Amino acid sequence: MDIWNQKNLGHQWKTLALGKQQAMLSKISKFVSKKNKSKIVCLTAYSKNIVEELDKFTDLILVGDSLGSVLYNYKSTRNVTLDTMIEHSKSVRLGIKKSLMIVDMPYNTYRNKKQALRNCKKVIKETKCDGVKLEGGEKIKNIVNHLTSNKIPVMGHIGILPQLVRGKFKSKGKSEKEKKQLMKDAKTLECVGSFAIVLECIEKNLSKQITKEIQIPTIGIGSSSYCDGQILVTDDILGLTNSKIKFVKKYINLKNFIKKAAKKFRLEVLRKKYPTKKYSY
Repeated sequence: MDIWNQKNLGHQWKTLALGKQQAMLSKISKFVSKKNKSKIVCLTAYSKNIVEELDKFTDLILVGDSLGSVLYNYKSTRNVTLDTMIEHSKSVRLGIKKSLMIVDMPYNTYRNKKQALRNCKKVIKETKCDGVKLEGGEKIKNIVNHLTSNKIPVMGHIGILPQLVRGKFKSKGKSEKEKKQLMKDAKTLECVGSFAIVLECIEKNLSKQITKEIQIPTIGIGSSSYCDGQILVTDDILGLTNSKIKFVKKYINLKNFIKKAAKKFRLEVLRKKYPTKKYSY
């Protein structure tokens, strides 16, 4: 049974119009239906060339505001602007054929219902993404409810909230107070219509419990294998960053290949071996 048709979710998806919105709903419904059936694979992307390769292996691509630190060397994602997110998302959209495309709403772009709806509509219209991601739980329930009621697909994000963190990241869900609040956050986000929730650095047993008790997918980042899916920053798994965060696993050191290519190009230029007739007009 498609869990999107179950009455107890309490969201507004049945009101979605036909056409593009109906197609968007169908795509999201298919994504949600993966819960309890198969693990969900998610990665970040900021450009067309990279995402063209990722899209062959992913279920969801997130244009994350992590691009602030990854590409622009910002100390915080707070410095990322809406315009920056939109421009990178336009590039990513060109390279996606099958994956769900979600865009992070930057810091201070969803402070109230009116602002959130205006900015989310702008992002979806200009980037043609499938939905947006907002950080926060119970505190932003009215904003999320307003968005989903207005046909905006929302992905939640609880645990560590990078837009609000100052200093070192500390895992969440170890104290009884945190456990209760995080569980409440997850259930609240589900109730107001979120189609999935990112769990960032949440204690493994709590991640397991949340995943079991809600009917929408949980996507873990540093929150154990109990989540319905996983997401990492692509530049981290390619070895392009110097991240020392515990949950980051480098699957290849792409820097070595870049060095080899650049070194070889330099030598051929210096030795006048490039360009040859083959590469000249």
